[in-house]
Amino acid sequence: MKNLKMGTPLAGVVCGLALVAIAALVMLFGFWKVLLLVVLFAIGYFVGTVENKQEFIKDAANRIIPAKEAHMIDIKSEIARDPEARNAAEQAAEEYAEEETAEEAEKEDGE
Repeated sequence: MKNLKMGTPLAGVVCGLALVAIAALVMLFGFWKVLLLVVLFAIGYFVGTVENKQEFIKDAANRIIPAKEAHMIDIKSEIARDPEARNAAEQAAEEYAEEETAEEAEKEDGE
C-alpha cells in the first residue's frame, strides 16, 4: 500500500479498476441502486473513521457556509488612519463646497 500514491501507475490501475467495477454495477443494478450503495458506503466509512463526528460536521459546515463577522465601520477613524484617504476626502469636500457655491450663485443670478 505504500506504493499506492496518486500519480503512480499502480494508482492509475486501481482507479481504473474501481471505475470499471462501478460501471459494471450500474449496468447490472441500475444507477439509483448503485448510487444508494455508494451513499450508504460513504456513511459507513464516515461512522467508522471519524472519531469526533459532531466536531467534524461543525467544521465542515463552517467551511461550506462561513460565519459572518459583522462589525460597524467608523468612517472617520478609517479616514484618519489613511493619509491618502484623508486627502481624497478633503478634496471631495472642497469640490462639493465649490459646486454648492456655484449652484447658489446661479440661483441668485437667475432671480
